[in-house]
Amino acid sequence: MPRVILLLVSLMVIFPFYSRAEDMIKGPNVAGAFYSADAKELSDSIDNFEMSTSRVPSDRKVLIAIAPHAGYPYSGPVAAYTFKAIVRNHYKTVVVIGPSHYFPFDGISVWRSGGFKTPLGVLGIDEDFAQALLKESPDFKFSPGVFEREHSVEVEMPFLQKTFKDIRIVPILMGNPDPKICKDLAVALNKIIGTRDDVLVLISSDMSHYYAYDEGNSMDAQALENIKALDAKQFFEGCMSRKFEMCGFVPVTTALILARLRGLSHVEVLKHANSGDATGDKSRVVGYSSVIFYSGLLGQEKQGSLEAIPALSKVQKQNLLQIAHQTLETFVKTGRVLDVEVKDERLKAIEGAFVTLRKHGALRGCIGNIIAQGPLNKTVRDMAVAAASQDPRFNPVVVDELKEIDIEISVLSVPRLVKDASEIELGRHGVIVSRGSRQGVFLPQVATETGWSKEEFLSELCSQKAGLAKDAWKDARTSLYVFTADVFAEK
Repeated sequence: MPRVILLLVSLMVIFPFYSRAEDMIKGPNVAGAFYSADAKELSDSIDNFEMSTSRVPSDRKVLIAIAPHAGYPYSGPVAAYTFKAIVRNHYKTVVVIGPSHYFPFDGISVWRSGGFKTPLGVLGIDEDFAQALLKESPDFKFSPGVFEREHSVEVEMPFLQKTFKDIRIVPILMGNPDPKICKDLAVALNKIIGTRDDVLVLISSDMSHYYAYDEGNSMDAQALENIKALDAKQFFEGCMSRKFEMCGFVPVTTALILARLRGLSHVEVLKHANSGDATGDKSRVVGYSSVIFYSGLLGQEKQGSLEAIPALSKVQKQNLLQIAHQTLETFVKTGRVLDVEVKDERLKAIEGAFVTLRKHGALRGCIGNIIAQGPLNKTVRDMAVAAASQDPRFNPVVVDELKEIDIEISVLSVPRLVKDASEIELGRHGVIVSRGSRQGVFLPQVATETGWSKEEFLSELCSQKAGLAKDAWKDARTSLYVFTADVFAEK
């Protein structure tokens, strides 16, 4: 057989071609090894792990989590803490990110369609999400061969199947350590998730490998301190220098960056243990941890955030307007962004905001963050700069215009998904329309300023802001979110 044909056959074995829909169902690699291949035994084992956990908080709105991926007899009791803590959350999509143990490669591999099969059945892929992610970078690819022996994402699947019904997954394997890939993936996930609050990013990783019991625990404690501090740089460098270890430190670094981007300030280590705790052999142990990253308590967004943003006093509003005004003048005149520090804790709250510039009453620029990505005072500062220089509808503001410009600030509540347009109150609710990677937003005051009917408002939102058909808001595939805003201005 010619050498070229031999090479092609070899490549097909390592990286098989997947052309038919049924070929895209990924079979299990470690059923019967890491966990039972018998459906009943597997189900019972997960039930037993969860029954053996101590008290676990289940009232957190968890958006990112870490769980271990070793054989169930070793890591299953720790993994159970993660899944028990998120059971009350409602997710439609779970992005499962793990390291590639067997095939070194650059970038990431995203399983793009079909599903993952375990003894408990098949978990379907969220194909829209996966395809949107693959478009974000040439370093994001579908390389099925790297999944052929891998267990890191697979081990999480039976737990997901026992915990949730009707979810879709996006399995991702990350390759060689690269801070840029971590950042690129975090930014892409943040963009695609957008205003959705029904997406869980689940990181699969074990901790230190094959140290004596006390040394392994000491290393793991250092790693967890960096995770709790959301210090992606220090964590990545600590793993690279072997001060501490996580086999999934590249996915964990991505999670730390993503947590910052999404304004998640709450990190909780639910459980840490190692293989020595399970077997009694403490000579060479492997560490495991359960960690959750959350935005607040379940139900908070319905009980408080949407209906009533924590009130800003007159003085606090004046302070924010002053920050925006000083930032605008300094940036336009010098190109420098002010270093803004405040003592008022209310102004440090993690909240989204828009800054609108008006010249003689006409719009001159408007930019904002719907999803809170930092303290309110710094968000207002950054959005003032963006409104003056980055709104694609206008040229950058120049010095001669400064005396003619008035500033308006809109502090936003947490967006809430609604069933349909009947829940939208014009003039009170801002609205976000979302389908796939396309999104658009109108602030509440748009309806008042234009005098549009609800149908006109939603039709213009779809066409102007999201690039969708005007009637896309009527389609069940389109998501509608509402939020309220505390709006105040210099004039």
